[in-house]
Amino acid sequence: MTIKNLDWQNLGFGYIKTDYRYIAYWKDGKWSKGELTQDNVLHISEASSSLHYGQQCFEGLKAYRCKDGSINLFRPEQNAERLQKSCQRLLMPEVPTEMFIDACKQLVKANQDWLAPYGTGATLYLRPFVIGVGDNLGLSPATEYIFSIFCSPVGAYFKGGMKPTNFIVSEYDRAAPHGTGAAKVGGNYAASLYPGKLAKQRNFSDCIYLDPTTHTKIEEVGAANFFGITKDNKFVTPLSPSILPSITKYSLLYLAKKRLGLEAIEGDIYINELDQFKEAGACGTAAVITPIGGIQYGDNFHVFYSETEVGEITQKLYNELTGIQFGDIEAPEGWIVKVE
Repeated sequence: MTIKNLDWQNLGFGYIKTDYRYIAYWKDGKWSKGELTQDNVLHISEASSSLHYGQQCFEGLKAYRCKDGSINLFRPEQNAERLQKSCQRLLMPEVPTEMFIDACKQLVKANQDWLAPYGTGATLYLRPFVIGVGDNLGLSPATEYIFSIFCSPVGAYFKGGMKPTNFIVSEYDRAAPHGTGAAKVGGNYAASLYPGKLAKQRNFSDCIYLDPTTHTKIEEVGAANFFGITKDNKFVTPLSPSILPSITKYSLLYLAKKRLGLEAIEGDIYINELDQFKEAGACGTAAVITPIGGIQYGDNFHVFYSETEVGEITQKLYNELTGIQFGDIEAPEGWIVKVE
């Protein structure tokens, strides 16, 4: 093994072509035996349902290099289950959990030279996806599918990493009531590009999306989940059928309660009640934890802990989560899968 000579400390969140990717095909009612390939170009029909009707979904997870050189995957069965639920929503064949985890292991092992050295903070990001392919014209589920995973070494998702950043409440909706907000489908993200662009034009990192029914409650922060720490030390995160069930969020709910002794709550967070929070953050696989310095809502700009410094509890949660992921802190049972 020879680790690639990249500028690991300053790596952003972007695509870098690695040596191998995994691919499997669904045809005649079953998945083929997946294989690794060096070809990073998909060859699909121009009539593929993923291109015209959005019949596709994806996942995101990371591999972490530990101090002893071993490699961790963080809760990959949770990603497998979420991918299965997304596939159910779009009438696509599910990828079995065992197949999903085995594919992740194969991919990471084959590309381990692209996994950053321990201590740099960089990771190997895995992007599994399922797409409908084949010769389809009418609006109906595809008869053939591709399940594939590629990987890329990444640094922080938001520029600056673990530093507070500011967001603005968007007038646009991320997802519709009873729509696909809880599934990880590309259409949810495509619809967020324009409001995200508007936010960046005003020098904010991204948007805060409110609930699509009443526009009174926080739902998501760009492509990440929201959490807040109340002044009486409760960890609170939104609950809504339109929110993507973040694996990072549910991990933080557990750690806040079990490791930090906080009351952990999923519930409504009203945009006009931000004064109850002394700290706030965005969380997700890509973002990990990004502290929120302030939120612009209409003419009001609300600052939480600080626009320049990380709150004490947010920092503790970050240390606990990343310590588990990189193997420095004992993980709850079943959270870590080793790549042998």
